[in-house]
Formats: sequence, C-alpha cells, structure tokens
Amino acid sequence: MDPVMFDQAPETVVCSAKGCREAAVWVLAWNNPKLHQPERRKTWVACDGHREHLSTFLSVRGFLKDVVPLAEWEARRASAADR
Repeated sequence: MDPVMFDQAPETVVCSAKGCREAAVWVLAWNNPKLHQPERRKTWVACDGHREHLSTFLSVRGFLKDVVPLAEWEARRASAADR
C-alpha cells in the first residue's frame, strides 16, 4: 500500500494496518519476487504500534526488504528528486 492520507493534518501519513488511523512513522519497503523486479519497492507505512506486526507479516513471506523511519524515507525521496 502506498501512504494513505485521511482527515488529520494535511501531511499526516496514516498507518497501513487495517482500521488504524494513527500517524505513520515507519516505512516498510517490500517486494514480491514472483511479481516484481528485484529492484522494485512497494511500501507500507506503520505507526509504532503496528511496525512489528506488519514487518513480521512481510518477513515470513520473504517480502520485507527494509524498515526505515518515515522522515528518512521522505528525505531520500526528496534527495533523489533533486538529482
């Protein structure tokens, strides 16, 4: 899932866990090797309370590639866009 916005502050990214409306603070980068090229990254975002659960869900399937603080992920994207 890509980051989802709801009726919080305009730039608040909401956790990808079903039913959660907490602000996301983590990005879980993943891919399904049966569907995606190795370099492709899909993302879920997580609040502190759901980071471990979502990470485990992706890990047991062999999909999880990286867990990064949201601020760091956004800084990387901004830096890449400036190039």
